[in-house]
Amino acid sequence: MKEALVVVDMQNGFVERELPVPGAREIVPLVNELIGKFPLVVATQDWHPADHLSFASQHPGKRPFETGELAGKSHTLWPDHCVMGTWGADFVSDLETHRFAAIFRKGMHREVDSYSGFMDDVEGYRTGLDGFLREHGVGEIHLCGLALDHCVKATALHGRRFGFTVSVHLPATRPVTREGGSGAIREMKASGISVIA
Repeated sequence: MKEALVVVDMQNGFVERELPVPGAREIVPLVNELIGKFPLVVATQDWHPADHLSFASQHPGKRPFETGELAGKSHTLWPDHCVMGTWGADFVSDLETHRFAAIFRKGMHREVDSYSGFMDDVEGYRTGLDGFLREHGVGEIHLCGLALDHCVKATALHGRRFGFTVSVHLPATRPVTREGGSGAIREMKASGISVIA
C-alpha cells in the first residue's frame, strides 16, 4: 500500500496577519521534515473569492468569529483570508513546495465553505484529491498543516470516508483553540484515525 503526505493549508494567511493560527510559524520546519520522508506529497490551498460568504465583512453588522449562516447552516464568520491571487493565499515562503506533486484548491465557491481537502462543506463539489490519490495507488495518507480543529480534521474525516487509512501528525499541526484541538483529536480517534504525537 502506497503512502502519501497531505500538507493542509500552509499559507501566509494562516501563519500571520489575516487569520493566524497560534504557533503556526513554528511547525514549518516539522512540515518540511515530513515532506522529505514521503515519496508522494500533495497540498491543499484555501483559495477564496474576495466576497466569500464565510467572511464577516460580507455580513453587515457582524464581526469576525461571530456566528452567522452559510449554505443554510450555522457557521463561524472569519476575517477575510486567503483571497485567491493574494499574498495571504500563497504558501509560506520557507515551505518546500517544490516537492508538491499536485495542489488541490478549495473554498473557491462564494456560497459555501470548504474545510476539507476532499470536498466542500455541503458535499456538492469534490476537489479531485481522492481520485488523484487512487490513480497513484495510495491507500494510506498522512496529514499535517493548519488548522487541526478545522481543515486538518475535516480532511482526515473525509479521507476515512473515502476508504483511506489516515494518520495525523500532531507535532506538525496546530489548532485555532486548545479546546478545539482536544475535541478534534477525540473525534478523529473515534473515527479510526491514528493520531501520532
